[in-house]
Amino acid sequence: MAPSLKIAVNTRFLLKNRLEGFGHFTNETLKRITQQHPEVQFYFLFDRPYDSSYIYGPNVKAVVLPPQARHPFLWYLWFELSTAIWLKINKPDLYLCTDGYACMNTSVKQVTVMHDLAFEHFDDSIKLYQLRYMRKNSPMFANKVDRIATVSEFSKQDIVEKYKIKADKIDVVYNGANHLYKVLDDSEKLKIKEQYTNGHDYFVYVGSIHPRKNVKRLLEAFDNYKTQSGGNKKLLVVGRMAWQTSDVNDTVQAMKHKSDVIFTGYVSDEELAKCVGAAFALCYVSLFEGFGIPIVEAMKSGVPVICSNITSMLEVGLNASIQVNPYQTKEITNAMLLLDKDNDVRLSHIQKGLQRQLDFTWDKTAQKLWDCCVKVIGSRFTASVISSEDEK
Repeated sequence: MAPSLKIAVNTRFLLKNRLEGFGHFTNETLKRITQQHPEVQFYFLFDRPYDSSYIYGPNVKAVVLPPQARHPFLWYLWFELSTAIWLKINKPDLYLCTDGYACMNTSVKQVTVMHDLAFEHFDDSIKLYQLRYMRKNSPMFANKVDRIATVSEFSKQDIVEKYKIKADKIDVVYNGANHLYKVLDDSEKLKIKEQYTNGHDYFVYVGSIHPRKNVKRLLEAFDNYKTQSGGNKKLLVVGRMAWQTSDVNDTVQAMKHKSDVIFTGYVSDEELAKCVGAAFALCYVSLFEGFGIPIVEAMKSGVPVICSNITSMLEVGLNASIQVNPYQTKEITNAMLLLDKDNDVRLSHIQKGLQRQLDFTWDKTAQKLWDCCVKVIGSRFTASVISSEDEK
């Protein structure tokens, strides 16, 4: 007898070798949920040919729906026509979106994961055509769905205030950290340092490079740090250039110590974990984050963290990080100098970070997301479990 409970999932971001934020969240949570619940039939809705590695078990069926949706007009066609028609015909018990979207043209119960509302606070978060779409539709998505999951208490409160959503409709589902992040031994660290910084220690920044990430002030702070410390540490900037980078380019050109800044561009997940693991410290002084995964990844790698004391970073880092006002360049500089001069402080934050990162695992994330879904499907899930037990 086939499973009686059916869950459809928007899996547009499961792209082989191109997983970013939404894709990693979808991959890590869904592979656990599907394997832990063989009594449920999952339908993964793709917008293009998919890689078989994302079909996690016999209870997962792939469905490819046109068109390939990477533009607002195509988003509308995919969600409100292709997906809506599929949902009407197949009548799943739940439709789960892990990217903050929803289908407005359906009566099927829905859960969406709204990671953050950065686009509501910063115009430079995304391109203009995307910004207009998100600001128009996200409030409607939030009101349409039956429950919302989000990745921090900060983001939950932001959704409540911005979209006037009741707090009891929103579940906090923290992110986890990739299994690739771990404490490296000295020989591994030396190899990475020789590859990128000619053997020197370095501070590392991880993420895309655009104004919201505050890379401009980080560069200015590092320049001041170099002048005051007189040391030979470098700054490794790991990430792709975004669509607005002129301020960053101008800042680099004005730096006294610009030769000590290394831009790697995009690197693979495996290489990124090594770059973080070999660092002297992580500098993550973004102006806005819904969570801030690099903070946890650095802690898991035994690397001390300097991070912003605002938005979710205050919540995630707690006292395991050195927190600074990201608008105050001097505070960022002083945090670098503190770690440079006081090894006891550095070692203390390494240990605190290793303890703090235990609170953020993908196993916990998957369980919390599943709990959120069960709150919506409720009695139908119970009936499905009983039915599966009766078959045994």
